[in-house]
Amino acid sequence: MDEFWLLPALLALIWFWLDSMRAREAAIAVVRRACTRNDVQLLDETVVLVKLRPGRDASGRVGWRRRFQFEFSNEGDNRSHGEVELLGRRVTALHLEMGGATLYDIAED
Repeated sequence: MDEFWLLPALLALIWFWLDSMRAREAAIAVVRRACTRNDVQLLDETVVLVKLRPGRDASGRVGWRRRFQFEFSNEGDNRSHGEVELLGRRVTALHLEMGGATLYDIAED
């Protein structure tokens, strides 16, 4: 009887991993576009998950709210930090700040 729960648990784990990879890819795409619009370079071409929690969208559906951080540079020798937050694969917040000045900032909710 113990094996009965193993397959659903394994399938749920695989689904969560695939969903996380799709959300990460969506975050990278959004960050790349924002960096291109602001004429800065996305460093390391990646984002890092820093927060994961459940959240609700405007219609009340529950999904995973993920916050990613990334680094970018305007000249290649300095590093500035940014954040992007997604609910599912929809961007709810994006923030780029360099030297105390906000280059790009959106927030929904």
